[in-house]
Amino acid sequence: MCDGRTPTPEELPSCYEGTDWSGCTLQEFMDCPYNLANNRQVRMLADLSLVGCYNMSFVTEKKRAQLLLESAKKNLKDMAFFGLTEFQRKTQYLFERTFNLKFIRPFMQYNNTRAGGVDLDNGTIQRIEELNDLDMQLYDYAKDLFQQRYQFKRQVERMEQRKKHREERLLQRSNEAFAKDEAEDQVRWPTEDYMSHIIEKW
Repeated sequence: MCDGRTPTPEELPSCYEGTDWSGCTLQEFMDCPYNLANNRQVRMLADLSLVGCYNMSFVTEKKRAQLLLESAKKNLKDMAFFGLTEFQRKTQYLFERTFNLKFIRPFMQYNNTRAGGVDLDNGTIQRIEELNDLDMQLYDYAKDLFQQRYQFKRQVERMEQRKKHREERLLQRSNEAFAKDEAEDQVRWPTEDYMSHIIEKW
């Protein structure tokens, strides 16, 4: 959907016959110029209205790519929170600090994927990277922004801990001083008459 409507068949022609991609080779999948799998993350985060939705004649291809990437970056930056699959513990930490919530169990880090078990030649990998260049640029930006947010939250937490420790030490010293004053007040000092009597004896 874009601007309240789905793309027309002329704007987004079908790449295959049938209802799904079954029987389609990876090469056929990559060769489709209208394949919505390419740079999908950028497209999902960007404001497609900026480039005329799926009207490819609205702006040049280079300008379209630039506008989509910048829009996706801006929208990602404006989000209160986002996480990265490869940094599960940091993602949990940021989520908990951002929304003041606590998960019952720690997030588990799983690095194996179904795609990780597929052997591809270097040429195919290079082609996939070319087709998803915008997504790769967005990911580099997201990773940098994620690390900045994580470091900032850690610094804030350390500052809060130092402040709390200082306040605890000040409170402890104040309590110790108060206890000392109380103890001194409880000492029985001789009265003035008693002291006069002692001095006369001398």
